[in-house]
Amino acid sequence: MLLAFSTWPEIEAYLARSKTVVIPIGSTEQHGPTGLLGTDWLCPEIIAHRAEAAATAELLVAPTFAVGMAQHHLGFPGSISLRPSTMIAAIRDWSMSLHAHGFERLYWLNGHGGNVATIEAAFSEIYSEASYAGRPRGFACKLKNWWDLKGVNRLCTDLFPEGHGSHATPSEIAVTQAAYPHAIKSANYAPRIAATGPIREAADFRARYPDGRMGSDPGQASPDKGQTIIAAAVQALREDVRVFAESGL
Repeated sequence: MLLAFSTWPEIEAYLARSKTVVIPIGSTEQHGPTGLLGTDWLCPEIIAHRAEAAATAELLVAPTFAVGMAQHHLGFPGSISLRPSTMIAAIRDWSMSLHAHGFERLYWLNGHGGNVATIEAAFSEIYSEASYAGRPRGFACKLKNWWDLKGVNRLCTDLFPEGHGSHATPSEIAVTQAAYPHAIKSANYAPRIAATGPIREAADFRARYPDGRMGSDPGQASPDKGQTIIAAAVQALREDVRVFAESGL
C-alpha cells in the first residue's frame, strides 16, 4: 500500500489494522560520472516499493524524503542539500504528522550514509519532546540503511570483492540500473578504482575526488547484479519491518 496513492479513508482503515509505516529517505547528490543524482533516494524507494508489492502481509510505504545532508557534494552541479538543522526539523514534522494520526512505528529506510548522524539527532529531538511532554510510551522510530539489511552487505562484498568503495559504489549503481535500465550511463573511468579519504566541505571534496567517486569502480555494476541485490534486500526488509511492528526493535 502506497500512502501517496491512497485516500484518507483508506489510511484511516489501515490504522485500524497496523500502526507501522516505512519511509524511504535519501539524498539528491552526485554519484560520479555514471551514477544518477537520485541514487541515494532511489535505492531505498525501489526496495521499499518492491517489498510493498511482494508482501503477503500489508505494508504501507510513505512518500520518499528525497533531499538529505549532502553539503560536501555541492561542488558538483545538480546536488541539493539541507542543513542538518533544517533536516532535523523536517524529520520531526514528518514524524509528528504521522504520529498525530496514530502511527506508532516509523521505519526510516535510508540510502545515504551522510544522513545518519542527522537522522539520529532528529530521533533524539523527537524522543526528548515526548519525554518533556509526558507522552505515553510506545512511539518508536527506527533507522536502517538499506545496505545494512540482513545479508545485503555480505552479498555486495561477494559481488564486488574489489573496488566497491564508499561512494558511487557498484552496488547502488546496480540497484538503479535494475529498476531504470533506460537511464544506464557509461564512462571511461580513470583510474578504474577511485581514491579514498576524508569527507569535509564541498571544495575539498571536489579537489580530492574530481569525478565524485570514493574508492569505487562503478563499471562493475549491471542490472542483473542489481536485481540480485534488490531481491535480497526486499526479503530482509519485510522481515525487519515485521519484527519492528511487533516489538519496536
